[in-house]
Amino acid sequence: MNFHRRELLKIASATGGAAFLPATAFSQTTGYPQGPVRVIVPFTAGSTTDVIGRIVGERLDKYLGQPFVIENRPGAGGTLGAAQVASAAPDGQTLLIHSAGHVANAALYPALKYDTLKDFTPVTMLASMPNVFVVAPSKGFTSLKELVGRVSAEPGKYMYGSSGNGSASHIAGEKFRIAAAIHALHVPYRGTPEALNDVMGGRVDWFLLPLAVAAPLVKTGRLVALSIGAAARSAVLPDVPTTAECGLHDADHTFWVGMFAPARTPATVLARLHAETVRALDSDEARPRLEKLGAQPAPMPQQQFATLVRDETAATAALIKQAGIRLES
Repeated sequence: MNFHRRELLKIASATGGAAFLPATAFSQTTGYPQGPVRVIVPFTAGSTTDVIGRIVGERLDKYLGQPFVIENRPGAGGTLGAAQVASAAPDGQTLLIHSAGHVANAALYPALKYDTLKDFTPVTMLASMPNVFVVAPSKGFTSLKELVGRVSAEPGKYMYGSSGNGSASHIAGEKFRIAAAIHALHVPYRGTPEALNDVMGGRVDWFLLPLAVAAPLVKTGRLVALSIGAAARSAVLPDVPTTAECGLHDADHTFWVGMFAPARTPATVLARLHAETVRALDSDEARPRLEKLGAQPAPMPQQQFATLVRDETAATAALIKQAGIRLES
């Protein structure tokens, strides 16, 4: 799908007590931001992470008096862009918008130039989005239960695709495979478009991808959705059962997008960023656009988000070890 691509987003923030002051006046009284802010998105423009960041940024554009310049720095599972933020000055002038893949990279890249937990301060989650289990119509699967039964009866015959070794779709695929107690061959691709082409063409048997990408392909009949990895059905695809409804538990890997700052960023800066991002997520303009994508706005207190990042880093590392996921040398 085509997404609106803007090169500049402006971000501004104000606390509740100063909500009646113009954004530029409030910025002058607090001293932040000091000029344009770099916002690193370590994936391509038009990716789910990028789109969510830009939707939120369009509202922050109305609240802040300095431009936040989004820079797409894709490569190495998001580690190249993240490394730039980790080494940036801790003044809030450089930020990171990353996905759930951020918590996997410590286990996937032993030679990382940064520490996932020590070199970043989580600001807030922006949104979460369930993965959808999709197959080609030509495969003839009518339910997830049927697929699991057929794969169990013929171990090693079936293949699932991902957007690359160690990618979020790979981790989601392995979490599902382990929960379903099935054996299937993993086929990594250079990215989601390449994987989707082979799934739709029937050359691989299934794929797990974020709802925003899956929904239009399911609605137009190019893919069949067998389940959605969420606690409840989605209004975007209301006829698709949850994985739990299909009889599988602990099989879901949730895709989320969050905002991070370099470690040791001043508390006053973090507080402003958090408050204005929450305000943006709850706005009448951003919330419907996110929900139309199938993304649920998910702001949370800084400490809660930090705890989630810490816990998911440990849990994902354990899953990677259990599944034997390794990157190609």
